Amino acid sequence: MSPEVETPDVRIDKFLWSVRIYKTRSQATEECKKGRVSINGIPVKPSRIISGNEIITIRKPPASYTIRVIKPLGNRVSAKLAADYIEDLTPEEEKIKLEMSRSLYPGFRQRGLGRPTKKERRNLDRFIDDLGSV
Repeated sequence: MSPEVETPDVRIDKFLWSVRIYKTRSQATEECKKGRVSINGIPVKPSRIISGNEIITIRKPPASYTIRVIKPLGNRVSAKLAADYIEDLTPEEEKIKLEMSRSLYPGFRQRGLGRPTKKERRNLDRFIDDLGSV
């Protein structure tokens, strides 16, 4: 018996939360209200009911993600199980754009590098202070 319960009527905000696109359902609702979520090219309200095989475009600046709904899902599931309900159709150039923006951000550290050293932290603090005085 699987922990998830499939329901035929699932709101778009609840679906985006349950497949872990957004951390909270209220964040998903806000993004829908701002017009950053569209289905088949049409901006949607948070209460829009979704069905299988729909294309959802999510704008999270600087990148724009595209996913296809395989099956509607109403309950939050683990990240491993979430992949069974969506298919990532995001173009490669959008993923590259995201990586480039992360590497340009002065406070961004690559995964696995650990905490900054005292010298790195001081340099970062100086850099941020210089940005604030401009």
